[in-house]
Amino acid sequence: MLLRKCEGKQPKNMMQSEIRNNIKKIRAEISENPFGEKVQLIAATKTRTIEEIEEAIAGGADAIAENKAQEFRDKNDLLPQNVARHFIGRLQENKLKYIVGKVQLIHSCDSEKIAAAISALSVRRGTVSNVLLEVNIGGEESKGGFSYAETEAAYRYVRALPNIKPCGLMAMLPAEIGEESGGAMVRKMRALLDKIKAEDPDFSVLSMGMSGDYKLCVKYGSNAVRIGTGIFGERKSIVQAAK
Repeated sequence: MLLRKCEGKQPKNMMQSEIRNNIKKIRAEISENPFGEKVQLIAATKTRTIEEIEEAIAGGADAIAENKAQEFRDKNDLLPQNVARHFIGRLQENKLKYIVGKVQLIHSCDSEKIAAAISALSVRRGTVSNVLLEVNIGGEESKGGFSYAETEAAYRYVRALPNIKPCGLMAMLPAEIGEESGGAMVRKMRALLDKIKAEDPDFSVLSMGMSGDYKLCVKYGSNAVRIGTGIFGERKSIVQAAK
């Protein structure tokens, strides 16, 4: 259930201060990575109200990103048009119709099958879809994505398809991983990014880092982070939000 405005929430000036201050704090922590690259701050807006997202945009988020295609569909026309839209969630072929041609970057291209479907719909709609190849860097059964070993071949497959452009890599670190192991995974991803980038300069985005690990990821080479709770605070349940 999505509402433009929600009665009973905290006062707007309080929410505005918290969201904008959180963005300012994160910016200061990760202004650039060790490669001298500006870090893109992407607000993960799953379950967030239109008013909250407007404050994140006003506070300087580089992009807003949804996890669910139908939630993106329901919110998209209600939001300011002067900010980039990304999609960061698991994609299903039958939900691509809500996404293709309407977002500037899809982070979750996790199989050759979904890449081919994005390509085919992009051709039909006369658009080019920018995507990141999702890599299951931790080898976790609960997560989708290409294995590290098959990612370079996947890049060549996607690059050959019409109307789809691979622009980099996306990955998620396993939960509660330590800095040594997590840093090694980020470095490994960065090495793969740089290897492909050497032949394709447009292949330049490494999207790694969420609210719990964004500083670690940037420290070891990420240049795009996807942050929800760190910007907006803890999610409220539907019952709490209605009070």
